[in-house]
Amino acid sequence: MGAGLASTWWQYVLLFLAVAASWAGVPVIGTAALGTAAVAASQDKLDLAAVIVVAVLAGEAGGLGGYAIGRRWGRRLLERPGRHQAGREKMMERGERLYARWGFLAVFVTPAIVSGTANMPPYRFALWNLLDSLGWSASVAASAYGVGRLATGHHAAHDIAILVIGLATTALVAVTAVRRHRRRRTQRLGPVMNGASEDPS
Repeated sequence: MGAGLASTWWQYVLLFLAVAASWAGVPVIGTAALGTAAVAASQDKLDLAAVIVVAVLAGEAGGLGGYAIGRRWGRRLLERPGRHQAGREKMMERGERLYARWGFLAVFVTPAIVSGTANMPPYRFALWNLLDSLGWSASVAASAYGVGRLATGHHAAHDIAILVIGLATTALVAVTAVRRHRRRRTQRLGPVMNGASEDPS
C-alpha cells in the first residue's frame, strides 16, 4: 500500500506537470518522471495505480495542449527563422511522411504539435492520444515498478507479474502498430497492383 495522499499529493502534482510538459513537446522529462514515480511506488512511497492514472490524464492533457498549439501556430512556429529552424523543418517533414505512411498510428511516434500542424481531426487525435498515453503509462510504470521491486529483493509472484505486464504491454503496442501499418500498406497498394495486372500493355 502506498503512502497517504495527504503527504504525497505534491509528488503527484509534479508528476502530472512533468508528463504534461513532455507530451506537449518537452522531450525526455515525462518518461524520467514516470519511471521515478513508479520506482517510488515499488518502495511503498507512492501508489502505483494512482501514478498510472495521473500519468494517463497528464499525457492526454499535454497532448491536447501540444495539438492545439500545432493546429493554431504550428506552421508559423516551425518555420520561424532561428538557429533551430532547419531541425524544426526536418521534424515536420519527417512527421508528414509518417502520417502519409502510417495514418493515425503516427500519433504514437510523433510530437503532438505535428499532429496539430498536420490538421488531424481533433476528436480522432484525442482518442488515439489517450490510447497512446494509456499504453505508454502502463508499460513504463509497470516495468519500472517491477524492476524496482526485484532490485530491492522482492521476488513475489505479483512483483514479477507486474514487470512482465509492463514488458508485454510495450511489445503488444509495438506489434499492433506494425500489423496495422502493414494492413494499411496492403490496402493502399491493392488498387495499384490490381490496376497494373489489368493493364493490357
